[in-house]
Amino acid sequence: MFDLRFIRTHPDLFDQGLQRRGLDPLSAVILEIDQRHRHALTEMQARQAALNTLAKTYSTVKATNGNLQELTQNIDQTKQDLKDYKHQADQTEQDLHRLLSEIPNLPADDCPDGADEADNLEIRRWGNLPSFDFTPKAHDDLGVALGLMDFERAIKLSGSRFVVLYGDLVRLERALAQFMLDIHTREFGYKEAYVPLMVNESVMFGTGQLPKFRDDQFQTNTGHWLIPTAEVALTNLVSGEILAEADLPLRYTAYTPCFRAEAGAAGRDTRGMIRQHQFSKVELVSITTPEQAVAEHERMTGAAETVLQRLGLAYKVLSLCTGDIGFQSEKTYDLEVWLPSQNTYREISSCSRCNTFQARRMNTRYRPVDGDGKTQFVHTLNGSGVAVGRALVAVMENYQQSDGSIAVPDALQPYMNGLKVIARKS
Repeated sequence: MFDLRFIRTHPDLFDQGLQRRGLDPLSAVILEIDQRHRHALTEMQARQAALNTLAKTYSTVKATNGNLQELTQNIDQTKQDLKDYKHQADQTEQDLHRLLSEIPNLPADDCPDGADEADNLEIRRWGNLPSFDFTPKAHDDLGVALGLMDFERAIKLSGSRFVVLYGDLVRLERALAQFMLDIHTREFGYKEAYVPLMVNESVMFGTGQLPKFRDDQFQTNTGHWLIPTAEVALTNLVSGEILAEADLPLRYTAYTPCFRAEAGAAGRDTRGMIRQHQFSKVELVSITTPEQAVAEHERMTGAAETVLQRLGLAYKVLSLCTGDIGFQSEKTYDLEVWLPSQNTYREISSCSRCNTFQARRMNTRYRPVDGDGKTQFVHTLNGSGVAVGRALVAVMENYQQSDGSIAVPDALQPYMNGLKVIARKS
């Protein structure tokens, strides 16, 4: 959401930000509705004041047995005018809220310009690509051959874009999640939380999933929404609150299932576990002051990178361009991990800073230590630390062996009771 005062004061800057995202200017439309809204409010106040005066006059005239006919007509007309202007004020307020709630965040000055993912800026690479003396297989072929990955029964249970895992692959998935949580909580100071997987509509609105991305979400018959990421719940832990600056930054992490309808992904990644309706992720969320936000963004990205480095997985870091950053983001780093079967890097984490965009939707503020007592909106950040399902895919493909078995990375063996190789059991 945006501060109307900013748009009134800096309409050109607002439109320039939208233009960088490839969107048409909107300040004129917004300000025209805003003007009608403020006009309606002014007229409401004038009519209410007039009614108060007429009421006193009515009492005086009635006490002296004067003629009340014209005065009564005037009162009735003023009441009707008040009702009409209230309707206009309510309608324009709704129009403003609807319009502003569907406009994406403005990109940061240091967000690279571009039209789409082809214009993303590579920042760095880490690790050596694995070398095989055989043709590497895709994770789904490996998993099915091991008897530990089952797509056919998943279709029987739920339809496409689901999977059933068995045995050591389930253990590996759990090991990955525990490994990530240990890094984030012990080394980076994130506070682990267990959060609801179903949230109300205001929570989804607060982080920007609603109303624009309604079709990408799953809603229950109770009105709850299944979380598409733990970011939704973790960020809203502080919704509606006024925080103390001394307590910031707040850092939260959670390991949860995530649910996405993938309405806009028809025909993309239909094989395997890359794009599913249900998947697991370790999420990172930070609540900061404006001064902390940039450094916190780098720190969060570094936490996600640490996971991949400890697993020995080659990856690259991209700064997403203005045409590719998410709805809530002003700047995003994507981490892409190497997948041998596709001979390319694929996204495994996005770390974004959102400025006050989510804080305004959630009405979350902090009170500065040095100041006049006025509150300010916090800055929010979120990132994957990392997507557990995709990490499982990456480990399977990068650590596969010629006989179809999968070597367990050294960092994960303590979480697997010392197991070093996942092989098909007779």
